[in-house]
Amino acid sequence: MSKYAELGGTASSNPIRRKVASVFIPVQNIERSRAWYCRLLGFEESERDILFGHICVLPLEGADVILDTMPKWGGGEPGGAAAIGTPVLMLPTPDLEASLAYVDALGAERVTDIEDGHWFVFKDPDGNKLMICRE
Repeated sequence: MSKYAELGGTASSNPIRRKVASVFIPVQNIERSRAWYCRLLGFEESERDILFGHICVLPLEGADVILDTMPKWGGGEPGGAAAIGTPVLMLPTPDLEASLAYVDALGAERVTDIEDGHWFVFKDPDGNKLMICRE
């Protein structure tokens, strides 16, 4: 029996939604990361404010991406919050080859070439890994 069931709860009364609203990405320099992610995702920097001195929200279809210097989660330490070492996001594309060329033009460090004809992985300026997959 689950702990939730032991408390008298049922799946239908679970207050947690089956939805991801946002994904946090740890960054060391919010201004630099906002500029880089805005270029990657096609936003004008002026459209995306920096909130509270450490957060920038990038609204996407599905879950939003939140860039955060993570002041409460290691961001104040030397080197900042740890980068995510496995792909944190999978971004879809109708043109994998053009996306690879675009990421290369941004100067992103490529982790893989196109694999299995369907995907590749690269790093953001903080070392977080991102994946682009053919739709």
